[in-house]
Amino acid sequence: MTLTPAFELGVWNAWIFVAPWVFAYMGLTLILKSFSKDRKSTFWKFPSYTRLERMYLLLWFLIYLGLVIYSVFLPLAIGTVWFYIGLPIYLIGLAIVLLAIRAFTVTPVDKPNTTGVYRISRHPWYVGAALIFTGTSIASASWVYLLLALIWLPPTRNVLMIPEERECCERFGNAYREYMNKTPRWIGIPKSGSNKQP
Repeated sequence: MTLTPAFELGVWNAWIFVAPWVFAYMGLTLILKSFSKDRKSTFWKFPSYTRLERMYLLLWFLIYLGLVIYSVFLPLAIGTVWFYIGLPIYLIGLAIVLLAIRAFTVTPVDKPNTTGVYRISRHPWYVGAALIFTGTSIASASWVYLLLALIWLPPTRNVLMIPEERECCERFGNAYREYMNKTPRWIGIPKSGSNKQP
């Protein structure tokens, strides 16, 4: 891996890995929204934010934009060991995102998402994105991209995960609180008891 940022415009750059995430996160949700009357109230429904969370949201967006734009200029390290280590990490992340979309679209709108990949993570979209960005950085052999991906995680927790959980608690009440007590925020084995989640 290299500490020097690479800036080369090319077809075989990291954008090939990032584009499916952007399409899934932005495009696919809009397409699914247009085909489902029931989903119109849940797709792109932003929770209410505190003033501090709005500042974090700006930071999150700038880092996210940096990850997407830099991927256009970051060549993949095709044919190297880095590429073959990063590719499976990326594919696992993409699979998690696609499974999360599937679970989201089949769950009734009046119930929280608790099936499929949501059984092991309350936020599989963001777990998948973290793996996509990590896999991309390794496949590109770029410490700079990996650092950006790691810096992206805390704002993701503060402006996406926590406000979404707050919104779901208001919307679904005890059903979501029980789900929170059993299911880890990031990823893990669901708890059988009702221990409080930190």
